[in-house]
Amino acid sequence: MKHLLAFTVSAQAHYDAAHLLRNYEGKCSRLHGHRYVVEAAVQVAEIDGSGIAFDFVDFKRVLRSIADELDHENLNDLPQFSAIETTAENQARYFFDELSRRLPPGIAEGLVYARVWESPSQWAQYGRVDGSLPAPGWPGG
Repeated sequence: MKHLLAFTVSAQAHYDAAHLLRNYEGKCSRLHGHRYVVEAAVQVAEIDGSGIAFDFVDFKRVLRSIADELDHENLNDLPQFSAIETTAENQARYFFDELSRRLPPGIAEGLVYARVWESPSQWAQYGRVDGSLPAPGWPGG
């Protein structure tokens, strides 16, 4: 089996935001805040003449511009989350979709994932996968 090889470049940004989960029973149904960290990665097959896959400066600029739109906001009040829960999962999908639109076309095609860290020990990720996926829910439950 032949393996495809690629260069992967990742960047991070952060934003502070409040939210609550409308369709959830528990303490997260009350307004609370997080210092979110968003991470995204792109893959490219080749590097340019200066040895760069995708300039970190450009990648961080685009990622930060999206994070800045959410910074110091109540996510539930924003139009992009009016019809969906403000979970880390939905935020990761939002970043992935926005990066897909805002990155240069050749780079956007190589977008692998967007990952939103809600705390230092938990994150949700949205992106491309190969193969089958398990059904949602708790394993074995």
